[in-house]
Amino acid sequence: MNKKMSGPAIFMHSVIGIMIVVSIVCFLMYYGEYTHSEIVLWTGITAFTIMYHFWVRIIMGNVSKLFKKHVNYNQWWFKERSFEKNLYKFLKVKNWKGKVLTYNPETFDLKTNSLQDIANTMVKSELDHWINEIISLTTLLFAIPWGAFWIFFVTALAAMIFDSQFIIVQRYNRPRVLKALNRKNSAKTKELKLEEINV
Repeated sequence: MNKKMSGPAIFMHSVIGIMIVVSIVCFLMYYGEYTHSEIVLWTGITAFTIMYHFWVRIIMGNVSKLFKKHVNYNQWWFKERSFEKNLYKFLKVKNWKGKVLTYNPETFDLKTNSLQDIANTMVKSELDHWINEIISLTTLLFAIPWGAFWIFFVTALAAMIFDSQFIIVQRYNRPRVLKALNRKNSAKTKELKLEEINV
């Protein structure tokens, strides 16, 4: 049975479909010499760039599953840094983190996932968005055929800022999940010790 797509997933796929159609129509009109309008060309380029950003993210999200089994919350990269609490306080993350879209919300559901599973899902999600940061820079290559480097620089920067919100939210929430997990493990350890005493 196929799992139901989330709202953000439906939105991403819908945008991809619409942008493919818009870019194809605009490129056919411009390069087929039905029009020489720069507006038509740049509408096509913009649609193609948006489609690229969304589509490659979905593709890489699936590709990264091949090596995610080697990723966990104990690894150095995913540890909380000393400056992070002050940074997140400055950014007021607590006020807006609940409004950030989630592609697969069921993977963060405490009813069906353990705290440990959620902590590991968080690092895997964070990794996806770090990969997306790199992907965003690849759109600078579009300046080779079309020029206007600054336009692709601005769109790449905007995409990187967009992805950074997801990284921030995962890094903000994970220490809290790990604290709850440690409390749970400590309680289990105490229960086991009491059982041993009572044997």
